[in-house]
Amino acid sequence: MNNTTEHPLSKVPEVTLIFWIIKVAATTLGETGGDSVSMTMNLGYLTGTAIFAAIFLVAVAAQIKAESFYPFLYWTTIIATTTVGTTLADYADRSLGIGYAGGASLLFVLLTASLAIWYLSLGTVSVETVSSPKSETFYWVTIMFSQTLGTALGDWTADSAGLGYGGGAMVFGALLVLVAVAYYWTTISRTLLFWAAFILTRPLGAVVGDFLDKPLNAGGLALSRYSASAVLIGLILTCILIFRQRAARQCH
Repeated sequence: MNNTTEHPLSKVPEVTLIFWIIKVAATTLGETGGDSVSMTMNLGYLTGTAIFAAIFLVAVAAQIKAESFYPFLYWTTIIATTTVGTTLADYADRSLGIGYAGGASLLFVLLTASLAIWYLSLGTVSVETVSSPKSETFYWVTIMFSQTLGTALGDWTADSAGLGYGGGAMVFGALLVLVAVAYYWTTISRTLLFWAAFILTRPLGAVVGDFLDKPLNAGGLALSRYSASAVLIGLILTCILIFRQRAARQCH
């Protein structure tokens, strides 16, 4: 009982290997799922954004209202952020015509501002402190910006930079390896490294998702977006059911 008092539980999961596996799968699902609605269903980026934004708001409200960490609710909210991030980035980059570079730059500013305001308000941006409505609001706004930024970065790397989906995956995969190396062999802030890894998994998922469902002549595998999304949902559900995830303990 005293241990619980001294180390209250956060409302987000411990950051373990399975956390990152589900996160990459969820970000890939965000790409295939978002494209399924906006492109395959031909609803357009604006309508797709409106649909996923509504789901995102409902999921975040439920997450904030919940009294403790619930894996299915948490990952549903993560998937909601990554799908709305996909359609929102595509709408800004393509429909508004600001381009991948412009979209990525704008979203980087918004993400940095979100983290800065969060830090100035609460004194930390560590996920282990996410337990109050205020910290959760900052957490989910920051995640939504990071997911949207990741989509723009992934598209920019694969398309504008000419690296293709395979090249983009290699770039972001290599950067994640560097973050892992820094985690184990340097004294760089763990909070900084967490957010770096969290942001980088999104463009990785974006290019992998595009690789799965884009046409063969565009460098993809031409898989059905619905089929790819179904497989990813199955993988996420399997991971949640098999691997028990615990809530992170707050550090003081």
